[in-house]
Amino acid sequence: MATTDDRDAAGEAHGFRRPSWKALAAEARERFGVEQFRPGQREIIEALLDGKDVLGVMPTGAGKSLCFQLPALFLPKLTVVVSPLLALMQDQHEKLSDAAVDVVKLDSTLTAREADAVAREVRRGQHELIYVTPEQLEKPERLEALRKAGVSLFVVDEAHCVSQWGHDFRPAFLALRDAVQQLGRPPLLAVTATATPQVREDVLRQLGMESAERVNTGIRRDNLHLEVARTVNPEAKRARMMKLLQEEQGTGIIYTATVRKAEEVYQWLKDAGVEAERYHGQMKSSERQEVQQRFMENGYRVIVATKAFGLGIDKPDIRFVAHWQFPDSLESYYQEAGRAGRDGAPARAVLFYRLEDRRIQSYFLGGKYPRREESQALYSVLRELWAHRQGKPVSLKVLTEASGLPANRVKVLVAQLAGAGILERGPRGLKQLRDFETNEELDDYLTTYEKRHQNDRERLQQMMRYGQTTGCRWRFISEYFDEPEHEECQRCDNCEERAAGHFDATSPTAIATPPAAS
Repeated sequence: MATTDDRDAAGEAHGFRRPSWKALAAEARERFGVEQFRPGQREIIEALLDGKDVLGVMPTGAGKSLCFQLPALFLPKLTVVVSPLLALMQDQHEKLSDAAVDVVKLDSTLTAREADAVAREVRRGQHELIYVTPEQLEKPERLEALRKAGVSLFVVDEAHCVSQWGHDFRPAFLALRDAVQQLGRPPLLAVTATATPQVREDVLRQLGMESAERVNTGIRRDNLHLEVARTVNPEAKRARMMKLLQEEQGTGIIYTATVRKAEEVYQWLKDAGVEAERYHGQMKSSERQEVQQRFMENGYRVIVATKAFGLGIDKPDIRFVAHWQFPDSLESYYQEAGRAGRDGAPARAVLFYRLEDRRIQSYFLGGKYPRREESQALYSVLRELWAHRQGKPVSLKVLTEASGLPANRVKVLVAQLAGAGILERGPRGLKQLRDFETNEELDDYLTTYEKRHQNDRERLQQMMRYGQTTGCRWRFISEYFDEPEHEECQRCDNCEERAAGHFDATSPTAIATPPAAS
């Protein structure tokens, strides 16, 4: 832990005197082995120590974690880090413990007794930094422990999940804004490697940090070679994959869109003599942890995985990431492809493109968001409960029992109604803000998710255009993320083909670029 003298160094923020940059640099060198700061890191760290909210967009491997881990050593009270995945939390916890940082985590892997013990330690102010899942912050007793400890900084790691997961299967992300308010509204840091302008705005809006400073260091990765393997049938896809495995002798990840396909590809590779394992959400937690640990230790050459694997995993020597089927968006693709080559050495990101694979993602999109009828039905139940309770707040548990819907679906619907300004969530339950006599009056307030559905379809279309374009792939991605790149990259298959004179770079199809992302 930083000394009292360090904490009392120059500059005022959060009721303490801001440390000098010299003190910060010395601590970074001693604890984390950092000799030189990367672009954006100093700007973010200084803004946080000045008590400002910050949105940081930095490419994979650019050192986002240091932006909050270093300030945590100097701030007078707790730093809370909300993390989306257990594996990511475990990875960060181990690295910080090795650096002698006083860190704990609070997640579903702990028994009730262990979680209560951690909460008591936090309440007594025994730790500098705590990693939590968003679901833990829905529990009043956990929030109360954090509130009593006092929070100097609230961090949302992989912040694009707020927008991409919060409106779907992780509604707890949409409750983070309420949690921050209950913790006394400390400064917020939201960090991510991939976010379009629209996703950035949604993240800022959902977290209530619209006036945040924005630090965007770009998404370019000079060592990452982008390519697309267009395959006409499963046999051609398997042949192309074997060619990739022969060309690249290092470790890699093969992503599939479904658990069934992950099992199928894994078994095929095993039968072909490849040292492979699989990783997906239907495996036991202990089995997933063992697979991940062995992969980190080079126990397997290839992991065949669904999107459940890899977020924030810091294995620097991954030489290739291949997508057996294309994902739902360029955001997802770049997030996953960016796990290759974090050590700065050459690496490859290969998309196996087959038009028929679109059906899988279209199927997933069909059931992603609440239907208007569901929202209307839940609101009717709420109106009856409010009337019965004479306007008093209604708990989620009571609403779930009364509606007969699954608990997670109710959370998503409540988040939608809260986002539309129809109800307010509080520690005692749901309060009524607007009263509608008919569904027609309610309709005008329920357009948000219909727009989201349309935007998701457009993002899927952009993913397909990436696979089809004969233009520079890095330029395509840069423009999608609103970061124009005017020169061709010479780091993708299309640029190499063009340099070899295999097609005309001035043709309309060759220079196709994506329209603005929605």
